[in-house]
Amino acid sequence: MSTPTSQEAQTPEEAARSVPGPSADPDAKRRPASVAEIKALSHPLRVRILRLCGDRELTNKQLADRLGEDAGTVYYHVRQLVAAGFLEPAPVRSGASGALEKPYRSTGRSWWLSMALDDQDPSRTVAPVEAFQQELAEAGPASIATFARFSLHLSPEDVAELDRRIVAVIDAYVETDHERSHLPAHGGMLVVHRSAD
Repeated sequence: MSTPTSQEAQTPEEAARSVPGPSADPDAKRRPASVAEIKALSHPLRVRILRLCGDRELTNKQLADRLGEDAGTVYYHVRQLVAAGFLEPAPVRSGASGALEKPYRSTGRSWWLSMALDDQDPSRTVAPVEAFQQELAEAGPASIATFARFSLHLSPEDVAELDRRIVAVIDAYVETDHERSHLPAHGGMLVVHRSAD
């Protein structure tokens, strides 16, 4: 059986079947994040900007309007992401009124970084969680496609293995996401935390 090469030729079921199995070691694909990269990802607004520009190319004004933020504030954060290599300018285009627009797009580099939690300021590690909470609140409860709530007794080695296995599955979807770009975008987050005593 031949595999369709164009996105238009694939049904959603065929696209889902094209996702490869998880690789043995997802960390082998990652490199340690630099101090500048960790700092760039330490603010929830920057995390949200990065995700939005991963879906499509957006201008500073479009980002500010979408996020309900001041354009100057958004531009400051966009510059931080560009300097860290997470955003790049897309080709200049004509806007609806004919004026030239300067959009930005994600480089996709942030997914392939390894950031050890031990090396980070604890207040910075919650930025992705805050960004996810804001995105979920904005999308509303009806947007939830699936979730799993769990409580497990795990050793540090068990936590590392659970993380490795889950990230390997997500990596397989990330690597083939371009094949499903015609389908609705879904966000998600997995956080494993030590329960309070």
